[in-house]
Amino acid sequence: MSGPELSDFGGGPFGIYVHVPFCATRCGYCDFNTYTAGELGTSASPQSWLAALRGELATAAAQFAALPTTTPEVSTIFIGGGTPSLLGGAGLAEVLDAVRANFTLAPDAEVTTESNPESTSPEFFEQLLGAGFTRISLGMQSAAAHVLKVLDRTHTPGRAVAAAREARAVGFEHVNLDLIYGTPGERDSDLDASLDAVLSAGVDHVSAYSLIVEDGTALARRVRRGELPAPDDDVLAARYERIDARLGAAGLTWYEVSNWAAGESAACRHNLGYWDGGDWLGAGPGAHSHVGGVRWWNVKHPARYADRVAAGGLPAAGWEQLTADERYTERLMLAVRLRTGLPLADLDTVGTAAAARVIADGLATSSADRLVLTDRGRLLADGVVRQLLVP
Repeated sequence: MSGPELSDFGGGPFGIYVHVPFCATRCGYCDFNTYTAGELGTSASPQSWLAALRGELATAAAQFAALPTTTPEVSTIFIGGGTPSLLGGAGLAEVLDAVRANFTLAPDAEVTTESNPESTSPEFFEQLLGAGFTRISLGMQSAAAHVLKVLDRTHTPGRAVAAAREARAVGFEHVNLDLIYGTPGERDSDLDASLDAVLSAGVDHVSAYSLIVEDGTALARRVRRGELPAPDDDVLAARYERIDARLGAAGLTWYEVSNWAAGESAACRHNLGYWDGGDWLGAGPGAHSHVGGVRWWNVKHPARYADRVAAGGLPAAGWEQLTADERYTERLMLAVRLRTGLPLADLDTVGTAAAARVIADGLATSSADRLVLTDRGRLLADGVVRQLLVP
């Protein structure tokens, strides 16, 4: 298919997301575009993926150079997956070098990589710091061994905290720990132990997500067979409140419904770029991009991705030009989740009427002419969005 038809940049921050599709094992709850070595066989490898990534970055840079506006400096880079840390410190440094070879980074660029605690070490973090990374995001999920087992996580309960401490010890100021709550079999005491562990690590950012049973995953099959109970909405709400109270008391404030930071400088600027409607290039198999209201997504399989890059052009599987209504819907869905809220002036007639009802119901407040979710509203954020969009 032909590539996306770009007209210009949107004027907001510009970030780059790099998708690393490799994992040592597949977690039972995960539906991301990832592959184990056994699944790929000889069809793709980290080496062939990196060669294709370099080609995609070069092609994208050339296409962006043809737009009316000069390509903005890259304000944020986020390397995710998959398990980027499987590439090792030297491999991740090569990825960052590939970005630098094709784009200009802002002097204060935020450069993040996700990491599995088991594939990290002090030497790994030293390599990343030396290469120019500024932020580490570690998948912890839980401190309870039986919860990790249900999730098919391979790291030991204490390894994530140890890794966070190692990252901080070598000089990383910004370190995030990811939690998943509501796993079947998780008790309040398990969540408390996880929060104790997170806070003992001294990190400045925490992401906490309720477990979602995605169709097609091993976890979904276990729930369907009755081996595990489905997550309970009331339990999930209570767990969220528990997390928010503990993190808030420790000085970590929510800035997005599922994210807490120790001050503005600790917030993930890359994700804020998504939530604020910025532009980004998504490079790698299955990655999504958005530039100036045009969205496209890459072919998923690493071998097909490499073939498409080699054939020339961007390896897009599809693309779309967002309509004004679609952009309005996305803007509303994302901004409502932020602590800064949504300007009331941005709402259409339906949204303005609904906002008054939402405020009257105690789900949001009108603060400095912005619609901001209350604590109760955060628990019902998706419902608030539906009310604002549907007459």
